[in-house]
Amino acid sequence: MICTINEIEPGDDSVICEIIKKVGAEYGAIGDGFGPSDSEVLCMSQNYSEESKSRYLVARIDGKVVGGCGIAPFNGSSDICELKKLFLLPESRGSGLGRKLTLQCLEFAVSQGFKNCYLDTLKSMSSAIALYEKLGFSHLNRPLQGTEHNGCDVWMLKPL
Repeated sequence: MICTINEIEPGDDSVICEIIKKVGAEYGAIGDGFGPSDSEVLCMSQNYSEESKSRYLVARIDGKVVGGCGIAPFNGSSDICELKKLFLLPESRGSGLGRKLTLQCLEFAVSQGFKNCYLDTLKSMSSAIALYEKLGFSHLNRPLQGTEHNGCDVWMLKPL
C-alpha cells in the first residue's frame, strides 16, 4: 500500500467534492451550517493557495484519492487559522492518514505565522475528535464568533 499526500490540483476537485459530501452525509452533516454545503467544496483547488495563506491536501492510497484536509485563515484573521474539511473514506480510516494530513496542515499554519488553530466538528465524528485531542486541541464551550458552521456541536482550539 502506497500512501501519498499532495496539494490539491484542479483534477482532484470533483472526487474531493464527492468524498466530502458522501462522508458528511454518513455523519449527518447535510445542509446549511455544515462544511459539505460550503460553496468552496465544488472547486476546492480554486479556494486554497499559498497566496491566501491556505492549503488543501489530498491523500491517495495506491493512486486512488481517499480524502483530504485543509487549513485557511479563520474569518480573515492573521492570527487564527481553521482546520477545514478533514474527510476520509472508510477504507482509509485508522491508518494514520488523518493524523498525517492534520500535522502537515498545522506545520503549514505555523509557517504562515498563525498563533492558534480552530476547528468545528460533530459529536458523531468521535474518532476525529479523539485525534484532535491527541494533537493538543482543547474543547471550547461555544464556537468562535464568525464561524460559518452553525450546525456543528463541537468546537476546539489549539495554540500553535
